Amino acid sequence: MKALAELLTGSGWQVSGSDNNATSNTVSALARRGLRIHPGHHRGFIQEETDVLVYSPAVGPDNAERLEARRRSIPQFSYSQMLGRLMRNRQGVCIAGTHGKSTTTAMTGCILTVAGLQPSVVIGAEVRGAGVSGWFGAGEHFVVESCEFQRSFLDLSPRFAVILGIEPDHFDCYPQFDEAIAAFSEFAQKVPASGRLLIPAGSEPAKTSCIAALAPVETFGVETAADWQANDIRKSPGGTRFRVYHHGDFFTEILLPVPGRHNVANALAAAALAHAAGADTTAIRDALAEFPGICRRFEVVGSWRGVTLIDDYAHHPTAVKAVLETAREEFPKRRLWCVFQPHQISRTQALFADFAESLTRADQVLLVPVYAARELAHNEPTELAHALAEQVQAAGGNARAMDTLDRAVRTLEDELSPGDVLITMGAGDIGKVHHAFTRRLQKHHTAE
Repeated sequence: MKALAELLTGSGWQVSGSDNNATSNTVSALARRGLRIHPGHHRGFIQEETDVLVYSPAVGPDNAERLEARRRSIPQFSYSQMLGRLMRNRQGVCIAGTHGKSTTTAMTGCILTVAGLQPSVVIGAEVRGAGVSGWFGAGEHFVVESCEFQRSFLDLSPRFAVILGIEPDHFDCYPQFDEAIAAFSEFAQKVPASGRLLIPAGSEPAKTSCIAALAPVETFGVETAADWQANDIRKSPGGTRFRVYHHGDFFTEILLPVPGRHNVANALAAAALAHAAGADTTAIRDALAEFPGICRRFEVVGSWRGVTLIDDYAHHPTAVKAVLETAREEFPKRRLWCVFQPHQISRTQALFADFAESLTRADQVLLVPVYAARELAHNEPTELAHALAEQVQAAGGNARAMDTLDRAVRTLEDELSPGDVLITMGAGDIGKVHHAFTRRLQKHHTAE
C-alpha cells in the first residue's frame, strides 16, 4: 500500500490514508512526499473530494471508512484491483512466485530505469538508500510484485512475467498444493502470445503451471541446463561474480553486490525478464552492479562490540535455509545466532519439520511466539514455539523457546559475545528485537 501511494503521488494524484499500526518513520516519510496518514480509522477521514478508496486485504467491508465510501457511492477497489486498473494500457511486467518477489521486482525496476525506459514500479519492500517502495515513470512499462495471496495476481494483466518458483504456502488460501498450482496456471495464461513467460528450470510445479500458457516460455537456472544460465559463480571483491549465457551463448558477466546464491537466481530472472521487456545488455550489467538491495533482506542494521546485527524477512523454511546458508558463506568462522518468529499458525504447523531442519544451520536459535497475523489464537503461538524448539533439538540443532520478545532480548544481552552474528527473521514484529536490543545496549554504553 505504501508503494502504491508513492506511485500515485508521483503521477499527480492527491493521496491520503489511514492505518491502525503505521510506524512514525513511515508516516513521516510519506508526509515528506505530501501524503497525510491518519492513525486508526474513522469515516471523517474520507475527504469530500475523494474519487476512489483503495483498501488492503486486512481491511474488511465493515471498516468505518469503507462504510462511509459506500454511503457516498465512492468507488472502492482492493489493492490488487487498483494495480490492475493502473496496468491497463501499460506493458505489465509481473514478478510472481513463492520466494524472491520483492528483490527480483526491485532488480527488474532498476534495470529498466537504467535502460532509460522510465518504468513505474511497485515493490513490497523499500529499496535501500532510496527510502521508496514504488515510483512513477512516464514510460509504458509497469513493474509489479505480483502476489498469489487470495489469488490477487489474477487482477493483473502481464505482458512479461516470471514465476520464481511454487512451493506450499498461504495455507489459509490454498489448503491443498494443487489449488496453488491451479492459481499460478491461471496467472500464466494471462500472459499473451506476444509476451514472454519465465520459469525456473528445476521447478516441476512451475512447469506444470505453464502447460496451458499462450506465451513463449523460457527457463532460467543457476549452474543447470536452461535457456538462461548463470555459471562460473565466484566470490570477488565487491560481491558475487558470475557469467550469464542465453541459449548457450555468452550474454554478459555480472558483479552482484548482494550476497547469496538465491540472489544470483533472482538477478538472473530479473536480467532475463528485463531483456524480454527491452533492456540492453549494458543496462542489465550496470544496474545489477549498483543494486543496493532492499530492506529486511539480509540487511546489516548495525553492530555492537563486535556483534554483527542482521535483519531478514524470511518466514518460509526455504527462505530461512537460504538466509542461514548465506550467513555461513559470509561469516564462516563466526558463531551464528538466529532469533526466529514464525509467521502464521497454519504455516508453522504445515511446514513444522521443514522449519526445524532449516533452523539447524544456526549455532544458537531463539524461538519467539508465532505471529498469528490474520488468525484467531489462544495459547497456540507460545505452544508452537516450544514444540518447534524441541523439534530443532531433535534434528540436531540448538534451540530454546522464549515466551516474549523481551525475554529474547534479555537472553541475547546476557549471552552474545564479540564476533557473533545475530540474525532476526520473520514477517511479524520481530524487528522490535533489534530496536529494543539496540536501546538497551546504548543505555549500557552511555553508563560506561
